[in-house]
Amino acid sequence: MELRYLRDTDKREVDFVVLKDGKPAFAVECKSGDSAIGAAPRYFAERTPIPRFYQTHLGERHYSTSKLTVLPFIRLCEELGLP
Repeated sequence: MELRYLRDTDKREVDFVVLKDGKPAFAVECKSGDSAIGAAPRYFAERTPIPRFYQTHLGERHYSTSKLTVLPFIRLCEELGLP
């Protein structure tokens, strides 16, 4: 497993990309509030082969689109099988 970040020449970025066997498994964008999906995760979800994007926050809201899931941090931990 590897942990990277993703940024392009226009300075759009995603906080974490988790690689398994050298291939992207999922990406995570961290926010303090449960606001709308950020522009960068949406941009990269449409243009990269990363299969799943999460935007996690300390709020309560949880919803998904095709490749993007917005959810509270505790729920992200549960989904990933973390304590």
